Amino acid sequence: MILILDNYDSFTYNIYQIAAKHFEDTIVHRNDEITLDKIHDLKPNKIIISPGPSHPKNSGICSDVIKEFGALIPILGVCLGHQVIGYTFDSDIEKAPSIFHGKTSLIKHNDNEIFKEVPNPFNAMRYHSLIINEQSLNKDFDKIAWTEDGLVMGIAHKTFPMYGIQFHPESIGTDFGEKILLNFLNI
Repeated sequence: MILILDNYDSFTYNIYQIAAKHFEDTIVHRNDEITLDKIHDLKPNKIIISPGPSHPKNSGICSDVIKEFGALIPILGVCLGHQVIGYTFDSDIEKAPSIFHGKTSLIKHNDNEIFKEVPNPFNAMRYHSLIINEQSLNKDFDKIAWTEDGLVMGIAHKTFPMYGIQFHPESIGTDFGEKILLNFLNI
């Protein structure tokens, strides 16, 4: 079962549609309408933390989910979800040098498993004004994707099955976005 934690974002159901097309047992719960006990009862195989309009400190149960399940269940954070992972592991979240709302960028990657069969670089749609500060990235994480000017666009935990991507794979403006989501869902 795939659990998607919704950070009150309109893109959440685009992610849901992609996941549910391939994995029928996919559900969505809002970040403040589910408990850790309920998630334990659901026994998800994967957890996706959705984009959202705020700061990671305002993401409801998401940080607690990362702490509780991060070593056990593969987790993917998208945009705000990516920032929540960084924030949970004490990385600094700061304003991006420029606001990216509905803009594409070339994204380079290190061939991490979530980028299997994805060209390098590829175009991705970005909707964000905050980023993870690379210098503060927790030592347990690798930077796995970045913009041409070096901004962090993807992270992966070195031990746990935990990934974050700043760009939006569910957007039609992201080349190979569905492939990236499927790579995660097939881990």
